Amino acid sequence: MHPNRNAIAFGGLVATVLFFVILIILALWAWPKYKVYKLEMNGIAALKEAEWSKQILIEEAKAREQAALMQAKARVTLAQAEGEGEAKIVQAKAEGQADIERAKAAAEANRIIGESLKGNEAYLRYVWIKGLQEGNGERIYIPTEAGLPILEAGKAGK
Repeated sequence: MHPNRNAIAFGGLVATVLFFVILIILALWAWPKYKVYKLEMNGIAALKEAEWSKQILIEEAKAREQAALMQAKARVTLAQAEGEGEAKIVQAKAEGQADIERAKAAAEANRIIGESLKGNEAYLRYVWIKGLQEGNGERIYIPTEAGLPILEAGKAGK
C-alpha cells in the first residue's frame, strides 16, 4: 500500500473532472461551427440541384425554340412555293408562334425555379447568410411604429 493513497485518488479524480470539463468546452465550441458547416453544405447541394434543373430547362427551351424555328422555316418555304403574298403571312405567323414557344419555355423555367425554392428554407437561409458575410458595410434601415427608419444603428456598437 502506498502511503499517499488519498492524494493519488484525489489527483485521479481532478484529472478525470478536468478531462470532462475540457471535453464539454470543446463540444460547446465545435457544435455551432458544425451547424454552420452543415447548413453551408446543404445550401451548396441545393444550389447545385437548382443549377442542374435550370440547365435542363434551358436546354429544353432551346430545343423547343429550334423546333419552332424549323417549323417556321418549313412553312415559309411552303408558302414561297405557293406564292409570295401568302409567304409573308405564313412567315409572320411562324415568327409569332416561335415567340409564343419562347415565352412558354421561359414561363416553365420560372415556374420550376420558383417551385424548387418554395420548400427549401435551408438554401434560402444559406444564401442570406452568404449575402451577410459578403456585405460591404451596407446599412439596413428598419422602419419603426411611426414609419421612420432607425438611422445609424450600426454605429451604436462602435
